[in-house]
Amino acid sequence: MTAAVCCAAAVLLDQVTKHLAVVHLKLQEEIVLIPGVFELRYLENRGAAFGLFQNRQMFFAAAAVIIFVLIGFFYGKIPGGRRFLPMRICAVLICAGAVGNLIDRIRFQYVVDFFYFSLIDFPIFNVADCYAVAACFLFGYLILFFYKEEELEWFALFKSK
Repeated sequence: MTAAVCCAAAVLLDQVTKHLAVVHLKLQEEIVLIPGVFELRYLENRGAAFGLFQNRQMFFAAAAVIIFVLIGFFYGKIPGGRRFLPMRICAVLICAGAVGNLIDRIRFQYVVDFFYFSLIDFPIFNVADCYAVAACFLFGYLILFFYKEEELEWFALFKSK
């Protein structure tokens, strides 16, 4: 139940920030927060990361639903206890990211993006993207450096032959 509440809160935060971006950034000049480094710039992204696969909304919607179901199944297999809390947080953040962008795709046929790192000309992104990327990096770190192989036997991909 805690995971569902946290996921819903994260999705709500994502949707509120996107609403604020629409209200304050759409049809406006970008807002420079750190000159030459970071700004808020409105973008309607009809593709995936880096603008790939433009106008494939049904594909992305289906992918988000599949991710949500798989992560839900995965979440149910994570052992209890504080040691596996970071793994549960990863699952919640990935689900929140998928649902946050799915809501946009269903409502608008595009995803609202607004964070832009001009220093490295990084693609414009949003809060849901931050959830997914941060969770994936944390998951990688946990698998590679935090958990021992025998602690991950509950997850079939990590079982030794």
